[in-house]
Order: sequence, then structure tokens, then C-alpha cells
Amino acid sequence: MDDLIRKAAVLEEALPYIRRFHNRTVVVKYGGHAMTDEVLKESFAKDVCLLRFVGIRVVVVHGGGPQINRMLDRVGIKSVFNAGLRITDSETMDVVEMVLGGGVNQEIVGLICQHGGRAVGLSGRDDRFMRGRRLEPVLAKDENGKEISVDLGRVGEVEHVDAVLLEQLISSGFIPVIAPIAVDSDGRSLNVNADTAAGSIAGALRAAKLVLMTDVEGVKTKSGDLIRSLDAAEAEELIGQGVITGGMIPKVRCALDAVTLGVEKVHVLDGRRLHAILLEVFTDEGVGTELRRSGQR
Repeated sequence: MDDLIRKAAVLEEALPYIRRFHNRTVVVKYGGHAMTDEVLKESFAKDVCLLRFVGIRVVVVHGGGPQINRMLDRVGIKSVFNAGLRITDSETMDVVEMVLGGGVNQEIVGLICQHGGRAVGLSGRDDRFMRGRRLEPVLAKDENGKEISVDLGRVGEVEHVDAVLLEQLISSGFIPVIAPIAVDSDGRSLNVNADTAAGSIAGALRAAKLVLMTDVEGVKTKSGDLIRSLDAAEAEELIGQGVITGGMIPKVRCALDAVTLGVEKVHVLDGRRLHAILLEVFTDEGVGTELRRSGQR
């Protein structure tokens, strides 16, 4: 009986959050270890279905870097690097599109459908809903320490997201599962960072939440303690102080861009934790780090 009472208490705690986010949009960037561990993959699909069944409009944007690398090795395409930066040439882009828009995307769609959800796979090429442009050449240092300009090839940034197609699918009860591939003005596909794509899509949908699943707990202090909540000004200060470093900087920048576009809150959380999304959305404490606009509570 005590176990049943505890379960009832969990549902009771979730009730105000279910009410608050009913018919609101949550965009989830799915990536990292959660995409490769079989138990976590099943758990993620079930959690996404649960969110949809309680009336939350869910959109999934996924990565797939390790899967791309494995396929490149399998088909014998050697990665090209310049000053330590990977170059995405046309041959590599064909593999990227095949893996992200094909295998990875359809596996996620299949898992969600298997657990009762209605999912449909997309990339930015569908109805050209996510348009982009190639990144400008970046400065890097070659093996001799000389600064050079490097063209990354078919790597892009999002210029515009047309949310009409996504709104139609969501309103019809579907969960859009989106590969981060944009299309340029000439109709050519571009590989886009999945966090950036998710942020742009969340902004276009005016999402209540953007959830960035990572392989770390969230943003931490210099002493290693998890920071539960940050506003934009505090985050910028921590970047300037060198507290936020390395790969966490682009994730935080992505979060700040998303709140600028109109997303209410962004959550950086550990996708290795079972039911991380549910714990973030439906509990008082939540998990990971919440980022919000300056002055917002």
C-alpha cells in the first residue's frame, strides 16, 4: 500500500505541471549516450509518448555524429581535415543525409510508434521548412601554428524556419522527428549543428521549453556543483569568468539564442539519466540547469 501511495503522490506532484504545459510546445534535442544505449532509447521513446498523451505538443530534433562516423568508415570515405577541422565535402554530405535523414531518423520514429505514439520523420528539405546558408570560412591554426582561413564545406547555419508544416503535423496529433539538415537557396542540403537547429525550431514554434539532452549533468561551478538556474546575464558572466568552458559554451550560447527568439526556458540536462525529461518537466526540483531571459523567474 505504501508503494501505491508514493505513486499517487508522484502523480499529484505532476498535476500542476501537466495543467501548465497542456497544449504547450516542448522541443527536445535528442543526442549523446541516450541515442546509443538500448535501455535509454526505449525509455526516451516512452517518455516522449507520455508527454504527448497528457496533451503536451512534442517535437524531437536529433543528432547522430557517431553513427555518421561509423558509416563513413563502413563505406570507405576518409574524413578530410584542415587545421584540425572536419571538412564536409559533397561525398561526405551524401552520407550525412543518408544516416541522419534515413537510418537514425527512422529508428527514432519506429521506437515512438512502437510505444503508441504517432511520429513522422522530417529534415529541413521537406517542404523546405528549414532554410540555411553555408558558414563563412573560419580562422584556425595549421600544424605550424600559422593562422589560416578554413572553408568547412557543406556545413550551415539556420536562416529561417517555416513552422507551418510543423504546426499542421502537431495539430494532427503527430510528433515531428527532425534531422538537422537545412536546405540552401540553391536547394542543396547543409549539415547543421543539432543544438542550433533545435533552438531555431523552438523559437519558430514559440516553445514553452527547449530541452538539450547531453552527457553531463548541466552547467557547473568551478568546484563542480550543479547550477540549477541561470538567467542570460548570469550565464554571460560565467562564460567571461571561465566557469563555463569547452563544449558547454556553444550549448549555453544556443540556449541564450533560443530565449532571445521567444522560447520561455531552456534546460540542459543529462540524457544518461532514466526519465530525465519527465523529471525536468513534471517535478518541483527538476534536473539539470535551467536557462532563462534576464530578470525572468
